[in-house]
Amino acid sequence: MSTPSPTTSAAPRPERIAHAFVRDVALPGDAGTLALVTVDNGLDHTKPTTLGPAGLAELHTALLTQQRRALAGEIVAVGVTGKPYYLAAGADLTAVTAISTEVDARRVAEAGHTTYRLLGEMGVPTFAYVNGAALGGGLELALSCTYRTVGADVSALALPEAFLGLVPGWGGCYLLPHLVGVRRALEVILTRPLGGNRMTKAAEALELGMVDAVFHPADFLEQSLAWTADVLAGRVVPVRREIESQEEWDAVVAGARAQLDQRLHGAKTAPYRALELVAAARTADRDSAFAAEDDALTELVMSDQLRAGLYAFDLTSRRARTPAGAPPAELARPVRSVGIVGAGLMAGQLAVLVARRLRVPVVMRDIDDARVAAGLAGIRSQVERQAAKGRMSPDEANRVLASISVSTDLSTLAGADLVIEAVTEVLALKQRVFAELEGVIADDAVLATNTSALSVTAMSANLRHPERVVGIHFFNPVAQMPLIEVVRTASSTDTAVATAFALAKQLGKTAVGVADRPGFVVNRLLLRLLAEVAAAVEGGTPVRAADVALRPLGLPMGPFALIQLVGLPVALHVLNTLHDELGERYPRSPGLERLATQGRRLVPEPDGHGAELEVDPAIQDAFDGPADAAPLDQAGVLDAVLVGLTEEIGLMLDEGVVDSPDQIDLCMILGANWPLHLGGISPYLDRTGYSERVLGRRLLPRGVADVPAAG
Repeated sequence: MSTPSPTTSAAPRPERIAHAFVRDVALPGDAGTLALVTVDNGLDHTKPTTLGPAGLAELHTALLTQQRRALAGEIVAVGVTGKPYYLAAGADLTAVTAISTEVDARRVAEAGHTTYRLLGEMGVPTFAYVNGAALGGGLELALSCTYRTVGADVSALALPEAFLGLVPGWGGCYLLPHLVGVRRALEVILTRPLGGNRMTKAAEALELGMVDAVFHPADFLEQSLAWTADVLAGRVVPVRREIESQEEWDAVVAGARAQLDQRLHGAKTAPYRALELVAAARTADRDSAFAAEDDALTELVMSDQLRAGLYAFDLTSRRARTPAGAPPAELARPVRSVGIVGAGLMAGQLAVLVARRLRVPVVMRDIDDARVAAGLAGIRSQVERQAAKGRMSPDEANRVLASISVSTDLSTLAGADLVIEAVTEVLALKQRVFAELEGVIADDAVLATNTSALSVTAMSANLRHPERVVGIHFFNPVAQMPLIEVVRTASSTDTAVATAFALAKQLGKTAVGVADRPGFVVNRLLLRLLAEVAAAVEGGTPVRAADVALRPLGLPMGPFALIQLVGLPVALHVLNTLHDELGERYPRSPGLERLATQGRRLVPEPDGHGAELEVDPAIQDAFDGPADAAPLDQAGVLDAVLVGLTEEIGLMLDEGVVDSPDQIDLCMILGANWPLHLGGISPYLDRTGYSERVLGRRLLPRGVADVPAAG
């Protein structure tokens, strides 16, 4: 039986209250009249609705009117929905960054509660019809209602505040754990935001208990209204989960705190504040819980960590879409086939990514049959793993494998529009590969290198056509890391560079243009960091002290775990290359050389339970400190690292490696997982005083990534 379409009653006309359209709907089966509030900021459908102070005030007015009507018996329920594709994307973060006083910050915090709690105090049941993305305050709007339905195609439900440097402070830290229990609430409030800002899909939301029903998008509103009538009539009784006992609640919170400590070591404030609010939610009443959320939001809105996080989020989400310094896109050469020289691990990852995203033939070449066979086996294993995890359909897996070929014959690369060399990081070898390729590929084909630190200029110096050479530096693992450094030499043409930028875009990556200077951006700074740590250990600092010294930064791993991940021989190779190119700022490390020769690990093997990888104290014997050693304490190591990074950034800007410090921040966030709450690296060095101390100037204008001056 088909569900009747909603009809508007003859009495009240649809009313526009800026952010809220209100109309009356006659529910099916003579169940009564529902006031349907549609949240809409009046922008086109591609731009999500956000709620700033004015929008909240307008929504508040609309809901107050419905509350009066409910008390007068004019309506039996209130529904809230959004414009196509969006319920709401939460608070207007642009407005948040303009707040400069605690009074204004608290006003915004309280406005959310004052407005949203009307949905829980309406006098009649309230229903959220989640027809699209509901993020942050948008999801809290739905949580404030008595019941919730969601479209089956909705894939972006989230409370991402901890990711940005806030807490779900318009009711989320209280309402969600009371709805789904503390364990599931912390999954949404902490685990998913801090694990790459993962979204929750409609089916997952139903399983978690965040919503009560999922309906097909084609007639979502009609089905939701029919379901509403059934709920009001008692024919449907939505299930409510039983929350955990106080003992279990406390145990879950303690476990979550231990995980935060292991991951962040107290470096990021917002997740801990969110956890405190959730911990207190079980016994708190609504008034005290909302007051505590107001306190937390006020504190965090006025924090430099939030401003830095929003600056970093803007860098990686908006500004990254228009790369600085990229030539006009129309200059890019069409790429109908790609050649890759080498068939090792990195080359295989490149081949699969290119075959998947560009959907063009990929021709690989290596020097002997054994390497060819190993390369093919690695590619097949990689594709099969992705298919087994559901990241690739069987048909797509077969297509990818069919589009990649590996051979020992260099001439198979002759028809490629773009050839990427991905052989061992030895300059003479790369020069030889380039020379061989020039005799095979077309004169207008673009030739690229995936070098991580070597000079692209030196690599192409003896070619007949050095102008078609460009660096395209991918990061490992290729599929996951979002950054590509596009390296331009003095000879590189706009066509070659534009082709590299176009490739990055087609691969779903963010490209940053960099000059051909040693280490480019990410490796130059990471190796300066590691060089300072290694120098401290060579000078007598215990490896354990040096390893934990950087924890106040909240980096994803310690320096020795990073070296182990990269591979000690690779890290030493890059360190020695930078030593040769840039001098004693990158000192050699005899201790690390000994460990590499002995084939020893720097950190123990992972235990499979997510335990943090800390340096193995046993490697201390590889470092022979001088007789007059002056070991540093942890604060001293951190200071040496930050002084070194500040100095290096100043030199990189003087050399024109990039045009501005925000490009360095973008590289470090996307290529080195530099924490968002630091804003990359420049805001942190500014607000801790290192920029002024070392360079005599700030890197960013005041107010760009910190709290603006009041007034």
